[in-house]
Amino acid sequence: MNEHYYLELCENPVQFENASSVNNVFFDEANKQVFAVRSGGATGVVVKGPEDKSSVAFRMDDKGEVKCIKFSIGNKILAVQRTPKSVDFINFIPDYPHLEFSQECKMKNASILGFCWTNWNEIVFITDQGIEFYQVLPDKRSLKLLKSQSINVNWYMYCPETAVILLSTTFQGNVLQPFAFKSGTMSKMSKFEIELPVVPKPAKLNLSERDIAVANIYGQLYVMYLKHHSRTTDSPCAEVILYQLPREGSCKKTNVLKLNTTGKFALNVVDNLVVVHHQSTQTSIIFDIKLREPDCALNVHQPVLPPRSIHPYRIPLTGIGYLELLYVYSSSWSVFQPDIIISASEGYQWYLQVKLPPTVNLLQDKGKLIDFLLRRRDCKMVILSVCSQMLNGEDKGSLPVVATVFDKLNQVFKEYLEAEQTYTVVSTAY
Repeated sequence: MNEHYYLELCENPVQFENASSVNNVFFDEANKQVFAVRSGGATGVVVKGPEDKSSVAFRMDDKGEVKCIKFSIGNKILAVQRTPKSVDFINFIPDYPHLEFSQECKMKNASILGFCWTNWNEIVFITDQGIEFYQVLPDKRSLKLLKSQSINVNWYMYCPETAVILLSTTFQGNVLQPFAFKSGTMSKMSKFEIELPVVPKPAKLNLSERDIAVANIYGQLYVMYLKHHSRTTDSPCAEVILYQLPREGSCKKTNVLKLNTTGKFALNVVDNLVVVHHQSTQTSIIFDIKLREPDCALNVHQPVLPPRSIHPYRIPLTGIGYLELLYVYSSSWSVFQPDIIISASEGYQWYLQVKLPPTVNLLQDKGKLIDFLLRRRDCKMVILSVCSQMLNGEDKGSLPVVATVFDKLNQVFKEYLEAEQTYTVVSTAY
């Protein structure tokens, strides 16, 4: 039965105290840390990360409801937002005073929507009136404003892998303004517009952050827009529109992923595959934007494989054995980029994974299967099993199919040898 599932949750999830009336749970997308904050921090804050060494436990004074809490890179400085006007900081650097200091946003009458650490001592405040880029000076317990930009902001999104912040602007929210951060500098990138299926009249906020995700796919930064079905358009089903966001130059609409259904969706990216979860059918589908569809227009993609559920996760219970978690697509679950699923009510943070062996029997076109497998991590043994099946199995491949598969493998091997030879020549030159 396991051969039925090509998606699964990791075996060793991060476990934390589940959300309750006295315990609030927060997730930091940059450090991939979960914060369990009890009673505003007075009775304890427990931070769990992807590795045990990134786990931290401490207490802090209860100065009001915590709205956002994140460590800087390396757990050096803690930032806590409790009010719409300011962010508090606590040093966790050895030999520095463990005292709080605070910074108010500079823009008058502005409200802080959130903040993002872009370096161990650099932080960005995102307000409803713009962004403020600061350097934190832990020895002086103060902040220095490096740069600011005034712009009306509805909501924001952060991609920590590229240190790019995306701001939603205008009344409808569909004009997105990206900013890039690197080594104390803030660069304004080209803004772009998301094409809405229907333009509301009068104008109102029509693009939600729930329908936008930012992720790296094949080394390129993409903004993914979940375009829902509209009764007033010719499109009967939902789509995911991909916009490629270069560091320089204009953003371009590059790919359309056909979902062939309607409803509530969530997005992940795993091993350069776009994974779309569908809540009502409790299934997921995957897309590979490098696979071309022969019967579709350029860059329009159908799912690579038929819809399947994520493999049910079995939660161990002390003294009882295992409780199989059936509600893999529960509305209480939260999805974060690129590959994280969190159940705050259960107290688990998983990494989503792709299982390659089941794809062998689900993707009948062997040439397409090899193209798909060659772009995946840990693909070698699965490719060997495909070759063995074609040559020795009951379902032997025809000679043209075998030739196509080996042509593709030889081409990859040729490219590897050429790249190795080029590297050798360059190394010798130096």
